[in-house]
Amino acid sequence: MKTILTGIRANSVLTLGNYLGALLPMVRLANKHSHDFQVNIFVPDLHSIISDVDGNLTENTIRSLKYYLAAGLNVNENVHIYRQSRVPAHSELCWILNCVATMGELNRMTQYKEKGEGKTSVNVGIFDYPVLMAADILLYDANYIPLGEDQFQHIELTRNLAMRFNNKFGEIFTVPEKTADQVKFMELTDAIRIRDLLNTEKKMSKSTAAENSKIMLNDEPERAAKKIMSATTDSLGKIKFDMFVQPGISNLLQIEALVTDTPLQDVIATWAGETRYGELKKKVASSVSQMLEVFQARLSEVTDDEVYALLEEGEKYANEVANKKLFEVQKAFCLRV
Repeated sequence: MKTILTGIRANSVLTLGNYLGALLPMVRLANKHSHDFQVNIFVPDLHSIISDVDGNLTENTIRSLKYYLAAGLNVNENVHIYRQSRVPAHSELCWILNCVATMGELNRMTQYKEKGEGKTSVNVGIFDYPVLMAADILLYDANYIPLGEDQFQHIELTRNLAMRFNNKFGEIFTVPEKTADQVKFMELTDAIRIRDLLNTEKKMSKSTAAENSKIMLNDEPERAAKKIMSATTDSLGKIKFDMFVQPGISNLLQIEALVTDTPLQDVIATWAGETRYGELKKKVASSVSQMLEVFQARLSEVTDDEVYALLEEGEKYANEVANKKLFEVQKAFCLRV
């Protein structure tokens, strides 16, 4: 049985971009494939501590898992939920893979360059987290890793490390599918990247200082609607989907399609040739507001006890699988006999 694996960091409340671009597609994939795939959904809390942690990491972890359940995740015997830090094999394999990876590879990581931009120094965790991410994937022989396009470079690094390791020690790791096949498996014609509402050159990010640039999942629906109404567009006076020429308008069309679960081409056709940007904003604002109302109501019904029960089962499974794979790796490095 092949494996699908994904995780979302637990530093703070997620944005609409996180929800539409990563969490919701993952939930839909899990529900579709959980009878013929192993589905591993984990909170990468070790990744979370590379940046400032507000002291509520445990609370944020539980909330992140509640998001999956509120989004409609159906848990069965093939769906496993766990915390990265509760599976020590992640950390040990990361160290071993550090002895396989090169400085040049990590220096080329776009995420590292972006996170270090304008800073006099960055912590080593920011530089090295793609290797920990590779360990997260390779421990479970994951074939498909549904992620945003900003993480595709890390999937390619994981593939390279796995192939390099296998060439030296034999077929120990499963090499994840290529990026193009990952996107195809996610049933997307292209990777989803919800953009900043004010600066359309950037993706929507929870770390952006400007509050009106992002919609958070805990925003009051009315507040979220106002943010949509103030979103940056352009002066062309024609509604057309073109992420290069009209990124603001295209972003709104994409959001409308995703929150209403409507094919993007149908939304594009509905608005083709229209010139009333205000009307488009009103429609998207209404759709986002309604989506948040439903999601927040579902979220309020998910209990901590429900999540902890799933974690107990999932972490038992994860440790069994990860320790078995780590033992193979340790033997290859003569760390075990």
